Amino acid sequence: MNILRKILFPFSWLYGGITALRNLFYDKGWWESKNYTTPIICVGNLSTGGTGKSPMIEFLIQFLIKDYQVSVLSRGYKRKTTGFRVVIKSSTAEDVGDEPLQFKHNFPEVTVAVCADRQEGIENLKVKADIILLDDAFQHRKVKASTNVLLTTFSDLYINDHILPTGNLRESKRGAKRADIIIVTKCPEGVAYAKLQEIQFKLNLKPYQKIYFSKIGYDENIIGVTETLSLNYLENKSFTLVTGIANPKPLVDYLKKKGLNFEHLKYPDHHHFSTSDLKQLKEKDIILTTEKDYMRLQSKLEKFAIYYLPIKTIILKNQEEYFKEYIINEVENFSKDN
Repeated sequence: MNILRKILFPFSWLYGGITALRNLFYDKGWWESKNYTTPIICVGNLSTGGTGKSPMIEFLIQFLIKDYQVSVLSRGYKRKTTGFRVVIKSSTAEDVGDEPLQFKHNFPEVTVAVCADRQEGIENLKVKADIILLDDAFQHRKVKASTNVLLTTFSDLYINDHILPTGNLRESKRGAKRADIIIVTKCPEGVAYAKLQEIQFKLNLKPYQKIYFSKIGYDENIIGVTETLSLNYLENKSFTLVTGIANPKPLVDYLKKKGLNFEHLKYPDHHHFSTSDLKQLKEKDIILTTEKDYMRLQSKLEKFAIYYLPIKTIILKNQEEYFKEYIINEVENFSKDN
């Protein structure tokens, strides 16, 4: 924790008090959380980002679309439009946000929409949806999700963090009690089972909560506008890695372990690439970026050699089928009850 964050500690008490009071009002029913007859799975976190929500949403879509009509609702962070908006193939990141555009790009058959007011968004989607996935809505208490999935990273567990601005938590770690499932994401390769047990003990789960551990899986290929190449294509080539995500370290470490030679241009999460940024990037021979950043950059650099490396969520310790079964059972039981 740096000195500035320590100085701001009193503000953490103030912010924490405000969020705790807000949660109390919802918990006591003094403020209403709206219930729905459509199963709603919320994927979120307690911290300010970088826990792997987008890969988890795509993981859920991938197995749920086999049997259900799935819709995804996101806020559309940093978009330049307002209100409810359905994402279509011709949408841009400026219109709908980079992550919703990525979901539509990878799953064109899925209805993806953006709306800051989740109640309004759900009302528009529920008519044709068997399941609605809420992206980054754990703190959106106006909606009562049927299943809450809370993500926390292996290297930065919420239990070890502090409330903003001293730390990165949006609310008190006590908020984790609202989760039905807790997933520890971005676990390192070959992590010992004893370490996972230690984390599970530290998180002190409630009897009704399930815990799973996951890691990032990287594709063997990089994808551009008109071609797909093996990642090995970058061997013996100098390229530029461009990231505008909360935590690029796992990707940087992975590429270094592959023995690749690159410079890294690191930007803030959801960075809006300025004219000067783009001018700098156009001077590079080969650009590799994340899929989320590609959604913002591709249209601006379409005549240049720009590629992204797809990633996916992998559930550890042979628990993937158990996780899928749990989610499907939650959906089916909720549907029967309603």
